[in-house]
Amino acid sequence: MDVAALITWVITALGGFYLLGTWLSRGGARGGTSHLPAPVIFGHFALAALGLVVWIVYVVADKEALAWTAFILLVPVALLGFVMLARWIPVHRAHGTASAGTAPAGAGQDVPAERHFPLAVVLAHGLFAVVTLVLVLLSALGIGGS
Repeated sequence: MDVAALITWVITALGGFYLLGTWLSRGGARGGTSHLPAPVIFGHFALAALGLVVWIVYVVADKEALAWTAFILLVPVALLGFVMLARWIPVHRAHGTASAGTAPAGAGQDVPAERHFPLAVVLAHGLFAVVTLVLVLLSALGIGGS
């Protein structure tokens, strides 16, 4: 179960890197019209990366305290992820409305960076994140073996 959690965490991180790269390349960190605050995005990224490092050390060292540390780090990562999802959904819906041709005149000028997130990547990132959180918790509880 430990290795399965590691694999899902790495897949989640790859999706997150893609989303972060998209957000940065579209000017998200420069402020502008982004609905995702930079501290929230970078906090999510930093805590997730730190947790992944702790999890890798746990997989190698097999110390129960490291599994719990990684899980505790994942809790705020998940909360920040839900905050970003809640702020992204209206942007995604507005994009769907704009694509249908009902956007007001001049609406395409200041497009939020996160509007360029592919729905499939957002959904996969979230799904793998939830699976990772559950697997890490189960591993920390000692369920499913090492």
